[in-house]
Amino acid sequence: MSFPRPRRPLHWIIGGVVILVVLAVGGPFVYIHFFNQAPAALTLPASVPSSSPVASSPPGALPSTGTSSPPGTSSTAGSLAGGWTITSGSIVGYRVNEVLLGQNTTAVGRSTSVTGHLTVDGTDVTAAGFSVPMDTIHSDKSQRDAQFDGRIMDVAQYPTGTFVLTSPIDLSPVPAAGVVKDYAAHGNLTLHGTTKSVTFTVQAELKNGEIEIVGDIPVLFSDYNIQNPSFVGFVTTQDHGILEFLLILTRS
Repeated sequence: MSFPRPRRPLHWIIGGVVILVVLAVGGPFVYIHFFNQAPAALTLPASVPSSSPVASSPPGALPSTGTSSPPGTSSTAGSLAGGWTITSGSIVGYRVNEVLLGQNTTAVGRSTSVTGHLTVDGTDVTAAGFSVPMDTIHSDKSQRDAQFDGRIMDVAQYPTGTFVLTSPIDLSPVPAAGVVKDYAAHGNLTLHGTTKSVTFTVQAELKNGEIEIVGDIPVLFSDYNIQNPSFVGFVTTQDHGILEFLLILTRS
């Protein structure tokens, strides 16, 4: 003798649908906002306080933050002159806002394989530039990196991104060591085989005998014939992003 199967109450079915919706929306939200947070924007490294007395600088050396010159004075004008080379600790990368699985997030890729130089003549930066191998820029997602290297930036055909200063930067009055100052920079940015004139603001600081520079350059993808990074059905990005950089330079 067979017995009819009990029918599941309608509220069970509705509850199951609600759970699926919550998982579909809430799952990506929790993952993106709690487990997959993008790195913060690049900033000048914070100074490390020293508990020991500041030693006197040898002849010809850059003054340290322990000099007696008050903040904002031009005591370093003469000592900045000459050539400077980008060294370890430098970073160049991109930052693009995107919608991933219905959630707003930020895609960030970075490289520490940065080379470049800066030349100071008197109180003017007369030459400067940096370059980065595009295939060394990586994010936290291998799938994103594969798209970046392939259809978006085509790093095999366009292996290098570069910036070259085209107008001198007047540093006067040159600030003392440890003082951060903003400067306007004008130059040519080359991405994806296309060169465009750009203007942007940088922050610079002389610290521990090094010049530290941070800034970002707005990039409209269509200006550089870069394909929009959006991937149908998965991720949607804006039509622009920024190239961000932190440069640490020592004397050549």
